[in-house]
Amino acid sequence: MRRPKPFLLTLSSLLCLGFSTHAGAAGPAQVAKAAPHLWPEAVNSPAAFDKASRASILAYAQALQDMQKLSDSDMLTAFKIKSVNRASVAKWLGQELKNTLANYQHAAETCAGTDWTCVGDTETPQALLDKAAESKGRMPQTLRPWRDKLNGFTHAYLAEQLRLAALFPKVSSEIDRFNDREWTGDTLPDRQFFLSFDDGPSAPNGNSDDTLTMLKKQRKSAVFFVLGENLKQRVERTKAATVATLYQGQCIASHGWAHQSHAKWGQWQDSIKRTHALLHETFGENHVMPWFRPPYGQRQADSGAFFEAQGLHVALWNLDSQDWNSHVTPDDIRNRMLTLMLIKRHGIMLFHDIHPKAKTALPALFEEVGNAVSWGDCAQLQQL
Repeated sequence: MRRPKPFLLTLSSLLCLGFSTHAGAAGPAQVAKAAPHLWPEAVNSPAAFDKASRASILAYAQALQDMQKLSDSDMLTAFKIKSVNRASVAKWLGQELKNTLANYQHAAETCAGTDWTCVGDTETPQALLDKAAESKGRMPQTLRPWRDKLNGFTHAYLAEQLRLAALFPKVSSEIDRFNDREWTGDTLPDRQFFLSFDDGPSAPNGNSDDTLTMLKKQRKSAVFFVLGENLKQRVERTKAATVATLYQGQCIASHGWAHQSHAKWGQWQDSIKRTHALLHETFGENHVMPWFRPPYGQRQADSGAFFEAQGLHVALWNLDSQDWNSHVTPDDIRNRMLTLMLIKRHGIMLFHDIHPKAKTALPALFEEVGNAVSWGDCAQLQQL
């Protein structure tokens, strides 16, 4: 049976995506880029954010429906992988559709009048999919350029996520949890977001310092998942007290000793123990959060007992800025993260303070969303 023409176009576009062949990374070499500036209204108040969110979620729901039609053969070809874990893909798609329904219901709480983004009762995932298809006909013609751009973004973003699901758990990532000691940000309250940064600290007066200065100026906090070897070098050059003062007002946690996959590294347990010892020595036991973020999100499936014995939780994420990618600009990051905020409506954002882009992208993002969302204090994450 032939698929509808729109889906053939979608599959064709997926085949053009490039994916990383880096031994550690499971993500795309070319990432989904958005153009929310085509949306004609501001999003800096709760009601305005909700309207843009409803419109974005309706488009996302249709993209989810398209992606459900991908066969194993489609994914093998488009994602350039050798096998597909169909059960993992089905699990992720099902959960994502449920999350999308819940997100739309939250956004619809401010519905009023004849707004085309207000589609009526959406009590089930299928009802949302049906209403999403109907809403496209009610959308103003002036929004066609925005919708076309968003359509490309949602399919490319879902391709990123489905590739991770297809590989899980053979290649572990943030796409799913192994146990209840792991968290991603999916269960946060509506319109609440947290910032997190990986891989620092940089050399003195580098990007980590600039990022911390930016956050202080913006009156924001974040979790910094530091690498033990980078911290050791920084302490040796500037003393522990100086480093501790630099991160004052922020949250500190472990990213392991070196940026290696902790699913494959024979010394992964030692990596975690060494890093936590250095963190406590540098910042003091009361200032180190009981979290470990695995490089690439990769960890062993049976590692839960070790983390429990160490009193640690595995801290993942659900909003990836992809700021490490050389083809992504600060403006791309702002657009991508704003679009994901409208679709996901809550979560933990992943950035890297050793790269310079977040320090430029985030102030613009903060200004654009205004008081429409809540930026959580990093210490609140201990409640997860």
